Parts: sequence; C-alpha cells; structure tokens
Amino acid sequence: MARSSRSSRSGSRARVSLLSWLSLSALIIVVDQLTKLLVVSRFQHAERLALIPGWLDLTLVYNTGAAFSFLAGAGGWQRWFFIGIGVAAAAFILYLLARHGSQRLFGLALTLILGGAIGNLIDRIVQGKVTDFVLVHWQERWFFPAFNVADAAITVGAALLILDELLRVRRTR
Repeated sequence: MARSSRSSRSGSRARVSLLSWLSLSALIIVVDQLTKLLVVSRFQHAERLALIPGWLDLTLVYNTGAAFSFLAGAGGWQRWFFIGIGVAAAAFILYLLARHGSQRLFGLALTLILGGAIGNLIDRIVQGKVTDFVLVHWQERWFFPAFNVADAAITVGAALLILDELLRVRRTR
C-alpha cells in the first residue's frame, strides 16, 4: 500500500511539474502574440523606431522562411513544411517534458523552446509568415536579422539545453 501511495504521489508531482512547464510555455505564447499584435497595430511594414539609436530599433517585418530567412523565397511550400516541423517539434518536446520534466534546467530549456515554437507556429498557421519586430544593429553598417519574443525564447532555450548538457557531462566525470 505504501508503495502504491508513493508512486501516485510521484506521478502527481510529475503532473504538477508538467503543468507548471506548460503554464510557463503558455505565458511565453501569450506575451509573444500580444507583443506582435501591439507592433502590427502601431507600425507600418518596415517602419522603424529607434529605442537605442545606432543599436536597437523596433520595426515591423515579416518572415516567410525560418531562422535568418532560410527558404523565405521558396514559393509558398515552405509554409506547410515549417508548420509540419513545428507541430512535430512541439509534440516531441511535450513527450520529453512529460518524461523528464523533473529536471529543472532541461525542463526550463524545453519549455522556452516549446513556447517560442508554438508562438511562431501560430503566426505561420494564421498569416503564413512570422511577425518580427526587434532589430539589433550597429549604426547602419551591420544588422542582425529582426526577431520576436518567440525567437528570443527559442534562442535562450537552446543555450540552456547546451548548458544542461555541459553540466551533465561535468557531473559524470
């Protein structure tokens, strides 16, 4: 009886952990979508507002491709390709979170990636392109591709995945 009770408690802990990760992921999706709506409602396409002159602007641009506009000019098929990848990635991340959600850093990394992936997936499904609005640059000589909250969450999540793996390797030595 004690064993059964213990396993149901750990099972409920895992569900609570998964629910916590999904709640954080939902928050990322909401913030991503709200910031995109705000920018779309206030800016014309390619309009820029300097936040830190010479370094950081708000702008409104759209990306039909993936990171760094990969396949942006592919003729339209890439929309469905990236939707398929996004759905598959979200399903796989949900599986990993359900199995390994008790690992804090790993869970956080996956949660950030999931929220970002779904945020951009919503854009692709609804409008066929992703809304980007943060433009980092140096003067007018060097530009990093415009990005959004979802992209930032994915990037931070990927960095945390690398950190988690480095820490895991270090612990096994």
